[in-house]
Amino acid sequence: MIEQTDLTGSSTLPGTSMTVNRMGYGAMQLAGPGVWGPPRDVDGAIAVLREAVASGVNHIDTSDYYGPHVTNQLIKRALHPYPDVLIIVTKLGARRGADKSWIPALSRQELIDGVHDNLRNLHLNALDVVNLRVGGMMEPSEGSIEEPLTALAELKRQGLIRHIGLSNVTPKQLVKAQTVTEIVCVQNFYNVAHRKDDAFIDDLASQGIAYVPFFPLGGFTPLQSSELDTAAASLGVTPMQLALAWLLQRSPNILLIPGTSSVQHLRENLQASQLHIPAEVLADLNSIAKQGKGV
Repeated sequence: MIEQTDLTGSSTLPGTSMTVNRMGYGAMQLAGPGVWGPPRDVDGAIAVLREAVASGVNHIDTSDYYGPHVTNQLIKRALHPYPDVLIIVTKLGARRGADKSWIPALSRQELIDGVHDNLRNLHLNALDVVNLRVGGMMEPSEGSIEEPLTALAELKRQGLIRHIGLSNVTPKQLVKAQTVTEIVCVQNFYNVAHRKDDAFIDDLASQGIAYVPFFPLGGFTPLQSSELDTAAASLGVTPMQLALAWLLQRSPNILLIPGTSSVQHLRENLQASQLHIPAEVLADLNSIAKQGKGV
């Protein structure tokens, strides 16, 4: 059996009074197939949100372009009036086409409209944290993000946004962004098999900035998936639980937002915060990324 150790802990976002538990919840999967339209089971989606908060989750990640509008409306229906300790983090930078496509939405007016959409559908007067989403679907792309970030900083000065984060960015883009406004978190693609951000995470930790990885099981090769499955089976846990536990042990500034539309899977994900990975298994997991480079 795997040793039981509480790895959840909490983290205070820099320059804020917002303290969040390291194990949060991502709401994207609450929308219908393809993150479009309502879920098949609305009551089930509401039950997941309420179970998450009842279990101690106080950090929910969402966006008004999930659905679109659907996940925010579900969050409002399930949880409003919100507990004082609940931090809702949303993101801007895209919109949905009528064909269900994902379209960049980074103009000043699109960002203004996006903030007001989030405020309306979440029934809030101000957004706790807004992540500016740039780059591609999975990886950052080089280029200036100053213009859209300046628009968000203006909305922050107006009191519509309390704090700003970045999603899908490079270290260079972060440095430039910090000349425009304070950045409290970075949300990028990272997991045990995809570790391009290793040095970035360490730098962010030295600054006290939270790192929020997405797709904890994304992009694995068959060999990497097999290695993870074997390691998880040896410990009597699921591959997702092990992947989440590895992220929690990777660095104390990492916050997790695993998503699911199932109460059972939610409970399994939350249990990962109690798992401590033995040194020999940790060494095996740390070799997974190297295997991907050789295929």
